[in-house]
Amino acid sequence: MQMETIVNHPVIETERFDLRPLRRSDQGLIELYASDARVAKNTTSIPHPLPPGVIEAFIGRATSDPRDMECWAMDGSKTGSDEVMGLITLSRLDRNQSEVGFWVAPAFWNTHLASDAVLALVAANPLNNQAMFATVFQDNPASAKVMTNAGFVYLGDAETYCLARDAAVPTWTYSRKL
Repeated sequence: MQMETIVNHPVIETERFDLRPLRRSDQGLIELYASDARVAKNTTSIPHPLPPGVIEAFIGRATSDPRDMECWAMDGSKTGSDEVMGLITLSRLDRNQSEVGFWVAPAFWNTHLASDAVLALVAANPLNNQAMFATVFQDNPASAKVMTNAGFVYLGDAETYCLARDAAVPTWTYSRKL
């Protein structure tokens, strides 16, 4: 029998949902949503089609110690919604900075879930960062709106590789001083 690792970072509470550390029991819902091409194609790191074992390995990395990324599930169970509606991450950068990443399951698109999650994460500032950054694909203006709604400022254009698209994709970069 293997004991589950308990990740040591805070639960961030909002009225509608909690941002809580991942647990192994999240694997099924994460696989369901991450295997959707619409989700995968709006991230840099989710392949499509989703190979077996990818989410299990991701949860293992997200709950290991040490790690360079903190990951929270958007858990709506306190209001009768899904235990996993999406994920939000903070990847550590140098000089006391982090990069925000997130995805939301299509069933919860256009509900302001992503905006509320980013706002809650910024307000909590669990890594005591001086600044946060985010990169969004230029063909995903909804994610750009999430960032500006959370007080992030546009920095410039770039491009990054997307596994699901197997291509470099133009991006917009945002930052927020804390």
